[in-house]
Amino acid sequence: MNKIGFISLGCAKNLTDSETMLSLLKSNGYEIVDNHNFAEIMIVNTCCFIDSAKQESIDTILDVADLKKDAKLKLLIVAGCLGERFKEEILNELPEVDAVCGTGDFANICEIIEQAKEKRGVFIGGCDNAPLESGGRLLLTPFYTAYLKIAEGCDNHCTYCVIPSIRGKYRSRKMENILEEAAALVRNGAKELVVIAQDVSCYGKDIYGYSNLQTLISKLSEIEGLEWLRLHYLYPEEITDDLIETIASSSKILPYFDIPIQHISNSILKAMGRHTNAQSIKKLILKIRSRIPQAVIRTSLIVGFPGETEDDFNELLCFIKEFHLEHVGVFTFSCEDGTPAARLPMQIDEDVKISRQERAMEMQYEIVQQNNMKRIGKVETVLVEGYDKVVKLYYGRTYRDSIDVDSKVFISSHKTLDTGGFYDVKLTDVLDYDMLAEFPEEGRCNE
Repeated sequence: MNKIGFISLGCAKNLTDSETMLSLLKSNGYEIVDNHNFAEIMIVNTCCFIDSAKQESIDTILDVADLKKDAKLKLLIVAGCLGERFKEEILNELPEVDAVCGTGDFANICEIIEQAKEKRGVFIGGCDNAPLESGGRLLLTPFYTAYLKIAEGCDNHCTYCVIPSIRGKYRSRKMENILEEAAALVRNGAKELVVIAQDVSCYGKDIYGYSNLQTLISKLSEIEGLEWLRLHYLYPEEITDDLIETIASSSKILPYFDIPIQHISNSILKAMGRHTNAQSIKKLILKIRSRIPQAVIRTSLIVGFPGETEDDFNELLCFIKEFHLEHVGVFTFSCEDGTPAARLPMQIDEDVKISRQERAMEMQYEIVQQNNMKRIGKVETVLVEGYDKVVKLYYGRTYRDSIDVDSKVFISSHKTLDTGGFYDVKLTDVLDYDMLAEFPEEGRCNE
């Protein structure tokens, strides 16, 4: 058995773990197959951050398990967050699963496979054991974009979140190792690096005693051949004036601030265990926009948190309306067993959560339309990602949009545009959350 099929679910941090596992498997003689019907071993790298992610992981495992009936599949291995959190339940209730690899030992995936060939029920995990250095990755992103994970785990302990119990305490990678990996990614064709961690703004605290993110990104921006450096996620309380200035002064560090604020009501923020308040959040947004007028701010919000009153929710709506953030994701509170928030009184009915989510997203949709209408007629640089043969348009992203999570620009052009190339295009119309554009003859840049 050496033909392996692989499915990666969840966040970008999970994706980098998948890339590490694939690299290890390939270097150890396993053959990676795209057609899962030909796979003798299937690995599903799972997510369980919220209920919907958990259900997607379970459904995927069950779908793959069906391959044991009709295809060549002999071993099914569950990896990642769901495996770390529910290892006993998976092995006891899903007999089709042969082994579980938690978040702490994905670097030992080859050993797990060999053990699973001998007996069912293998588990290797331990959230604080996850290696900080991958030793190599088989990239699953397009050649022009790569994720760069700078830390593992989280120390924030928000009351609704299971990540610290799954991923362990915050552990920063050594700066020299990050810089070495980043340079290698760029040499291999990456033009955009997306810096990721559960909280990139805390980078270095465990090593240096203070956040050293601005030093890291300054050094990363010096890499020859790198065009864009993007940051995911910056917690609001750790965004300093010096960090803002570092971003403002760089031509490569994108003025794209992914700041998960989760709510604006002080009572809800306190119940969430957040380390900030409404006044500080608003002051920060105004400061960013004052220093960097072209800044794009993305955030995530949770509605229906236990105890959230209609007044709390209306305060959130007022915030959305007043600050016109460029990207807002609104999620309903997911009651996760084992978290402090799950034990709070005044849990909100599901229909109320959904109603509030819909109201917030309707308001945000109107804001996106207004923001995008103001962009019509402007020239912006786009990283071209491909060509849509159905609509016969190229598509790509501006600095305002991150890979897989934000909007697209669809480009009309009589000339051939290279995938992974940067082009100046004129925005001509709004298409829901996306934009339409045309390519002028003199519009090419970064040849």
